[in-house]
Amino acid sequence: MMTILTYLIPFLLAFFGMEFMAWFTHKYIMHGFLWFLHEDHHQPDPNTFFEKNDAFFLVYAIPSWLCIMLGMMWGNTFSVGFGFGILAYGVTYFLVHDVLIHRRFKWFDKVQNPYFKALRKAHKVHHKNRFKEEGSCFGLLVVPRKFYQEQKKKR
Repeated sequence: MMTILTYLIPFLLAFFGMEFMAWFTHKYIMHGFLWFLHEDHHQPDPNTFFEKNDAFFLVYAIPSWLCIMLGMMWGNTFSVGFGFGILAYGVTYFLVHDVLIHRRFKWFDKVQNPYFKALRKAHKVHHKNRFKEEGSCFGLLVVPRKFYQEQKKKR
């Protein structure tokens, strides 16, 4: 039981902590000094599939990979669990942001759940502003309650 907890606790810490990290990175780094990499996400070129913004996955993929690899090499279960937590958030981010919200892949076209519709609404509000300054709704999985309530009433 203790062995499972030494993986599970850091996994959960990393997964839920990543929502804060994603919010912070999005608000202060992507809409800050690395705007030149994020700009094409707000002002997309309809003729290209990839964006410079796609490079941000490395910001989290590299620490995840290092935590898992080094944790396995040194027998550090906390590091392995933490790395898999970052990985799980990255997979979730891809499925929610790129597939559900931006529909880069047409996998979830018939989603009717109010929470997922609220995620789309919050991100749509974020993209109303196409520029670096004065954005809102920088998080991914935590959405303003009013968007959830709106979607729930529409059912």
